[in-house]
Amino acid sequence: MMTKNNERSPSFDLIEIKPITIHVYPDGRMDAKNAAAYLGLSPKTLAMMRSNGTGPRYIKPGRVFYYEDQIKEWLQKQDHVVSTEQYRQLHRS
Repeated sequence: MMTKNNERSPSFDLIEIKPITIHVYPDGRMDAKNAAAYLGLSPKTLAMMRSNGTGPRYIKPGRVFYYEDQIKEWLQKQDHVVSTEQYRQLHRS
């Protein structure tokens, strides 16, 4: 695309960002599907993390539930990295 001074201007692809709805019970609980959406994960990924013991704390009084405050606490404890290389260095065995 050219500007009025015959300079090239960068072209950008426009993407639509759709809002998501997350249902939280009055006591702060979320079911696994909503907790996964809250974290930006698929429900299957969250289930694997639960199985491996690497995800946030949860309760299972029949169904699996996560408390929002425990999810936030878990997120704060995670390593915050700025690059894939930094992540690799932190997680080498």
